[in-house]
Amino acid sequence: MIQWQKSTYSGGAAGNECVELAHGEDELLLRESDAPDRILPLTRTGVTALLRHLDADPC
Repeated sequence: MIQWQKSTYSGGAAGNECVELAHGEDELLLRESDAPDRILPLTRTGVTALLRHLDADPC
């Protein structure tokens, strides 16, 4: 069973606007709580690149 961890940057009063991360067999898994069946598998390098991009270009 995959155990998802909610991002500390997630918001929403009802807790339904969350980005979640989990460990897969050979990759990390990323999903949004409002679309839990849509899972994006990423390498550690991919997650690092995504986080650096988001940090450099905050919304």
